[in-house]
Amino acid sequence: MFQLKNVKYKNILDIKQLSIPANKITCVVGESGSGKTTLLRLLNKMINCTEGEIFYNNNAISTINSIELRRKVVMLPQVPAIFSGTVRDNLLIGLKFAEKPLVDDEKLSEVLNMVHLDKPLDEDADKLSGGEKQKLALGRVVLMDPEIFLLDEPSSALDEDTEQIIIEKLVHYTKKTNKTLIMVTHSRKIARTYADNIIQIKNGKVLNQKGE
Repeated sequence: MFQLKNVKYKNILDIKQLSIPANKITCVVGESGSGKTTLLRLLNKMINCTEGEIFYNNNAISTINSIELRRKVVMLPQVPAIFSGTVRDNLLIGLKFAEKPLVDDEKLSEVLNMVHLDKPLDEDADKLSGGEKQKLALGRVVLMDPEIFLLDEPSSALDEDTEQIIIEKLVHYTKKTNKTLIMVTHSRKIARTYADNIIQIKNGKVLNQKGE
């Protein structure tokens, strides 16, 4: 799926070789400031590597149209954007940006249930708590139906019990739909429980990789 060869980004990342498999759950772990988020941002060209090359399905990312890539490889940042309007508006806006067909309220309600957000579709999104906004943004990404989810601490604003529920549902959905999930997580427990592949980063280098 992804191959990194001699990839450097400024003085933040220095990765000689790294493979991230398709149709698997990959967790990226490491201390704050180790380069985990930078790695995710490189994978969908939010930033470009200073040296080296990243390959996606054997094609150099540098040769792939950025917009086309981001329709297939969707990233959810740790502090996701919430737009003015309703819960419904926020769920649909990702589809509009990606120029994909909109879905009906029944589908939107299914996604809200999946991310454990018990709010009416007409609720003002600005009134949601931090954790509820994180769930809403996660629902928006799920609706976009990408090949690959890049999630940066998707449950950082949630309590431990809710985190467990949502990650479990997300992993189940990823496997059922044959997607790929690459997730930065602060939780070693989450990584041990759900990951097929664990990448540990320290000081911008891959310390070790377990799994595929």
